[in-house]
Amino acid sequence: MNKTFKIYAAIFIIIMVILALLEVNKKEVTDWRKNFDPNEKSPFGLFVFNEEVNHLFKNNLKKINQTPYDFYGQNKKNLHNILIIEKEIDTESWKKILSEVSKGSDAMLIVSQVPQKVSDTIGYYDSQVSFSDESVLKLTDKKYRNDFIRLDKFPSGRSFTYIKPEVEILGKTVEKSSSDHADFIKTKFGKGNIYVHCEPLFLTNYYLLQPGNIKYTQDVFSYLNDRETLWFIDNDAKVSRFFMRFILSKPALKYAWWVLLGGLVLFIFFNAKRKQRVVPIVEPLKNTSVDFVKSIGNLYLQEGDFHDMMAKKAQYFLNKVRMELLIDTQNLDSEFAKKLHLKTGKTMEMINEGIDLIKKAQDPYSSVMKEDLGKMNKILDEILK
Repeated sequence: MNKTFKIYAAIFIIIMVILALLEVNKKEVTDWRKNFDPNEKSPFGLFVFNEEVNHLFKNNLKKINQTPYDFYGQNKKNLHNILIIEKEIDTESWKKILSEVSKGSDAMLIVSQVPQKVSDTIGYYDSQVSFSDESVLKLTDKKYRNDFIRLDKFPSGRSFTYIKPEVEILGKTVEKSSSDHADFIKTKFGKGNIYVHCEPLFLTNYYLLQPGNIKYTQDVFSYLNDRETLWFIDNDAKVSRFFMRFILSKPALKYAWWVLLGGLVLFIFFNAKRKQRVVPIVEPLKNTSVDFVKSIGNLYLQEGDFHDMMAKKAQYFLNKVRMELLIDTQNLDSEFAKKLHLKTGKTMEMINEGIDLIKKAQDPYSSVMKEDLGKMNKILDEILK
């Protein structure tokens, strides 16, 4: 057994001992996240409601594991109730829901927020948030005045504002430090009705398990007609497709996985540090193209043959016009100038001046100067810029 293996074994044992001690001394932590998952037993899950919902709806409820868009695209239903509980709904599914309601079905949306277009259709423009630590949910109907729920754990504080006159207020949120706010409304839509409750916490495990709170829930759902109710859950959308989901879902396997990864990282780190070869310094290849161009340019300047340089510049310019702008350069007439003007956007004055210099460069008997070369370079480069 070599020294390196002993080091790795000691590190591994130390890590395992530390993890074991942490696991033994770990206290159970309550998950207070608002997940609204029908299968979740945490305080803000819907496990209790999911277990009692069939009794609540007199065994006339059907759970749908599809989006409303997919379900109604495949099924034609008679008049029924639609139930949505704190769930993201795509735009096309909202359209399907509103279409079913307009035919005479009823929809109950127990959601903290809905898209702006849908809320405008329902009859309110926005929802406001209060930061009170405690509030009470109650219904406005006098026969339900003794049925209420006290929210003492993380109330969202949401309520409706800018409610249209034709909307009926069925429930309110009562706070000590402020006036009552509407949290449960009803509006007519086509032949059906839409009910919206913006505080879904009253359906969670924490509140349903408290004595007397179930009565408020029964009162809320009593507004729906006694007929088939479709609860759109779409659980499959929440199931992780990650190939490691099973390992990461089990604490013991998750710890083992991270320890394995940590061991591999340490192994790679120590081996790479000891075995990596010295990286030789490789001088990058020198780009001699620029030096070559400078040398050729200096030769032309020393020779002083400005006419030849202008001719080559004109030849290069015309070739570029043919290849990139697809303009025939055989005749440098007004038609050529017009096409060049349209494709480059340069002024006709500049283009005509450039054409004159090109013709001068192509004339073997013309007399040119250094200034003509500089002027030509500047104008032709500007035209193709």
